[in-house]
Order: sequence, then structure tokens, then C-alpha cells
Amino acid sequence: MFQIQCLESKSETTTSLYSKFSIGPLAKGQGITIGNALRRVLLSNLQGIAITGVRIAGVKHEFSTIQGVKEDIIEILLNLKQIIFKGNLDSGIVARLVCQGPKIVTAKDIELPEDISLVEERQYIVSIASNISLEMEFLIERGEGYSLNGKKISIDQPGFLAIDSVFMPVQKVNFFVETSRSNASSELENLILEIYTNGSIEPLDALSSASQLLEKIFGALSITKSPMRTSFVENQMEDEKQQEFDNIMIEELELSVRAYNCLRRANVHTLSDLLKYSQEDLLEFKNFGQKSADEVAESLKKRFNKTLRK
Repeated sequence: MFQIQCLESKSETTTSLYSKFSIGPLAKGQGITIGNALRRVLLSNLQGIAITGVRIAGVKHEFSTIQGVKEDIIEILLNLKQIIFKGNLDSGIVARLVCQGPKIVTAKDIELPEDISLVEERQYIVSIASNISLEMEFLIERGEGYSLNGKKISIDQPGFLAIDSVFMPVQKVNFFVETSRSNASSELENLILEIYTNGSIEPLDALSSASQLLEKIFGALSITKSPMRTSFVENQMEDEKQQEFDNIMIEELELSVRAYNCLRRANVHTLSDLLKYSQEDLLEFKNFGQKSADEVAESLKKRFNKTLRK
């Protein structure tokens, strides 16, 4: 059984976190395989929160200017693109900003709900040079990867300008393989993994989330032998039941906020996701205690007459 060891960890700024991990010992050749898979998932599939659109009072298009404001609209959009959020967000929200000049406006001036917060409150937005009022509304969403501003604004309100949105919480990943120091044989190796994040997630949490995503992906490829006498109808009924569980969100369990947030952080979004785990597996989730595990099992049995995997 290999081990994961944190060799180095530092915070250069609030928006730049770095950790270096050693994973091993691994059989020869496995380091490259695991490193490539983790790197691709870390950079492409982890979700983040970003501004996807903004509505500015008195502004109809991005080539406008605002009298009494130092920056033009293009510059303001670029500044908004740099704002980084962290927290829990299931659906898009609209946040507001109202400022009276003269004033230097920063991310701290945005009125946010309790579920999300700013990584860097001092992120600059705009300078108001005269005695005018500036009003903005922001569409904030969860997503993955990089979204160009050509995508449709997912809100049925007019006047929003689209913004290039950077959802990726992981900024850079490096990896290399070295011979395991714990074994004299060259047949064993260690994977050295360097992860840089934007501060919205710890590198260790990013590694954990990426590992769980890969486990879910490869778990779907596992093939088990079934008796030849199992009929097509029985298989079809099982598939339909599984699809039904795929569409039932864990919100239906009406769990406490603590248990719900722990499941979401572990990428458990549906009943189907939850039923892949045993009660002991749940206890391995970060901040997930015995009380929360009992609550999940009880609600699952009471509402859907289902039990967790043994």
C-alpha cells in the first residue's frame, strides 16, 4: 500500500497556495500513469466559483465609459475576472455593489451571501473620481474550466454583460518520477506532485477531490460476472431504478447543513453517488463524524427504504 506524504507547503499570497507531495512506493511505470491522470483532472475537472456576468447602471455595452470613473468598461470587466470566490454554491446568484464616490472600489464592497466569501478582499475593481453613485449587479456561478464570454448568460434578466470566467481552482500542476528511497531496488518509484491553487481550495483538498473523481470514473469501468440466467427484463428494471437514483439529489434527504456540506465537498450529489459508499466510508470524508453518518443512514432508510453499501 502506497502512502501520500506532504514534502512542502507554503502560501506565497492569499491567491497562491503551493504544496509538494510524494506518492509511493509504486510499481515501475505507475508513476507516469497516475501523474498524468491526476494532472488532467486537477486542471480540467475541479469546480470553482466565478463572476459570469455584470450589469452596470447606465451601461448598455462593453465599449462604454462612465463619466467620473477612471476605467472604461473593458478594464472593469478584466478586473472583475480576477476576483476569486470560495464556498458552497449550487445555483447562480446575483450579488450587488453600490458605492458613492470619490472612492476606490474593491471586491470587499460586493454584498455576498453567507455561503460564499472572497479569497482576496483587496482585489481592485474601479476608481470613482467624482461625487457619483456606482451601482453594479453580478451573476456568480459555479463551473469548471474556462468559459468564454460568448456563452449565454444563464439568467433571464436584460442588460448583463458576459465575462470570461476562470472557474479553475488549480492554476498549475507539475509531476515527475524518482526511484523510491525506501527500497534499494529500481523496480519501485515515487510520484512527486506539485500543485498550485488560487487560494479557493487547499492543494491537499484538490488532490483528494481529483482522486475521488478518478475513482468514480474508473469504478464505472469495473466488470462483474452475473449469472447467465439473469434475464434482459431484470437488467432493464435495474437500469431504470439506477437512472431514477441518478436524478434524485441528496437535498431530498433533508440533512443537517454539516452533513450536507461534507457530502457535497466529497462530490456526492445524487442518491446514486451516495449508495456507492458504506457507513464506514462516509467516516473517511473530511469533517464527517459518526453522528452525521447515522443521520444519513436513517434518512436514507426512512425516505427511500434504502441502506448504504455493506
